[in-house]
Amino acid sequence: MAAHRAGQGRAVAAAAVLAAAALLVAGCASHPAATPAGAGGSSVTATAPPQTGAGATPLARSVPVGLTIPAIGVNAQVMSVGLNADGTVGVPPIEANAPAAWYDGSPTPGQTGPSVILGHVTVGRFGDGVFLHLDRLHPGDRIEIRRRDGSTAVFAVDRVQTVDKSAFPTQAVYGNVDRPALRLITCGGPHESGGGYPDNVIVYASLTGAGS
Repeated sequence: MAAHRAGQGRAVAAAAVLAAAALLVAGCASHPAATPAGAGGSSVTATAPPQTGAGATPLARSVPVGLTIPAIGVNAQVMSVGLNADGTVGVPPIEANAPAAWYDGSPTPGQTGPSVILGHVTVGRFGDGVFLHLDRLHPGDRIEIRRRDGSTAVFAVDRVQTVDKSAFPTQAVYGNVDRPALRLITCGGPHESGGGYPDNVIVYASLTGAGS
């Protein structure tokens, strides 16, 4: 998949839409997501969810290196992932203190469009994952993304959604939006005997400002 280009100011193009049809199952056994409309070569435009942080000025491109979510005690590193050879979205390694992972086919946090970060809910024998309590977030909760240029992109949660993986909301997550947005994704629902989870938990957030 081609990476998002700096200055595009849009969400993701066709390659990222194809990625949304792949396995968006951070930290879970494989469950195919629904095939998105428009996955044959054009980008998908989506209606943005209600936003908390209207009017925040977009930031220049800078890769995320860490994230903090005070409401659920998250303070973690962020790595970058692309697509696997089979077209699935990469996820962080299954290891102790596994980081979250920014999908490099999406805008960097603070750019216009939906920046996508995935994380494990559990990490096998190592226990809890970085996004174990993602479903406990509420509208207005603060998310801070530390960026390589030394700045911090500050977001506020708009809403939290739990969906069956077969009904993954591709357009809402990956579709073009006209403001800086953030999507955090992990697994949800009861742990299955095969080691996976039936659902995805998705947090939608909007940029409210920046710090250093």
